Amino acid sequence: MSRYTLAFDWRAPRTRFDASTTISASATQALSRFDLDFAGNTLHSVTVDDVPARTVRDGDELVVTPAKPIPQGGAFTVRVAYTADPTQRRHRGDAIGDYGWVPTPDGTVLYPQPDGAKMIFPTNDHPSLRAPITFLITTPPGVSAVANGRLVERAPRPDGRVLWTYDSEQPVAAQLVQMAIGKFTFVESTGPHGLPVRDVVSGDLVTGTKAYRSLTPEHLAWLEQRLGPYPFRRYGVLVGDTDLPVALETQSLSLVPKGDLQGGRVDAERDLVHELTHQWTGDSVAIRRWSDLWLSEGHARFYERLYSEAHDGDSIESAMRAAYEQHDQWRHNDGAPAEPRTEAVLFKQVRYDGSALVLYALREKVGEGAFERIERSWVTKYQGRAVGTQDFVALASEVAGEDLKPFLTPWLYGDRTPPMPGHPDWQVDPVQD
Repeated sequence: MSRYTLAFDWRAPRTRFDASTTISASATQALSRFDLDFAGNTLHSVTVDDVPARTVRDGDELVVTPAKPIPQGGAFTVRVAYTADPTQRRHRGDAIGDYGWVPTPDGTVLYPQPDGAKMIFPTNDHPSLRAPITFLITTPPGVSAVANGRLVERAPRPDGRVLWTYDSEQPVAAQLVQMAIGKFTFVESTGPHGLPVRDVVSGDLVTGTKAYRSLTPEHLAWLEQRLGPYPFRRYGVLVGDTDLPVALETQSLSLVPKGDLQGGRVDAERDLVHELTHQWTGDSVAIRRWSDLWLSEGHARFYERLYSEAHDGDSIESAMRAAYEQHDQWRHNDGAPAEPRTEAVLFKQVRYDGSALVLYALREKVGEGAFERIERSWVTKYQGRAVGTQDFVALASEVAGEDLKPFLTPWLYGDRTPPMPGHPDWQVDPVQD
């Protein structure tokens, strides 16, 4: 895919509306037909290069047969017109609950991770596949729209409605797409090196969330010291009027639940730093497959813990010791950090604190200086690319000057938790069936 253009003609909360997706692509092989991930919406028409195409709905797949086969290397354009239903969601089976479209009292936000994007627009819904996106969102007067990236234009239409045009600026994976509509306030500020910071907040939540939102420039500066320059052209948080229990690292505009910003400072900052870290590891450096999720969530949890230690939270050592004690149980229940047993256990604790523990063990093994060089090299070498676990192992070995595969393999794939370097007194709790 070379670009998506998403057009949404939004009407009212919890109300179906007309939508279309235009996909510009090139064929990597000769195509007599092709599939798109697409679920849950009423399909109206599909064209390939402006010619009607035959379609079949096969579960969550939209099978498209163009009027003429597409030759290898050929550029083509697909346009799918459909009715979008912002009340349709799916249940993830963990702390998230329902995901995909997330209705609010005056609009919607998106929670597409892991595979909810296919309910919003036809796509290749895989974490390694990314493309730039143009958003064309029409709203009633008095209602705002926001999406990943830059606001290109806000244009009043003759009928009084407003067309909002956004450009993602950089390629986005489907699971990281954000498009929100509602009665928002846009709060502009500046981060390190003049970075534009734009928070988008439901109107009555602006004052109550300001104290923690205003810390973003500080969080950016702290992470840049450890991971290098922020990888996108702008950042901000989206605070919707939802009861979502957790945040999501939607690219350049993290979705943060209102409750996260209305409690204690330590917990609020942990959540904010977690989602911001993802912009480097998970968004810019994407994962190649879902079993590599530990690279995304483990890094976000590690830096969240490290920041908290330096800002009145628990020490990272105490947090990692607690994770170490539970690690055999987590492995037993949900698989090793880089080897989830099933899709249903993908977002369990072993992918968070359990994966941060792998990074902590690596730091204890190679020392803080070598570990910091590994981390900077990771986000610099692979910026804008999708990579996997073995890439990390190889890079860590190269930077540290030693073969770390024998050390990291049991940490990432083993049934039992290895001894923690430098902490011979740490013990793992017995596994309970």
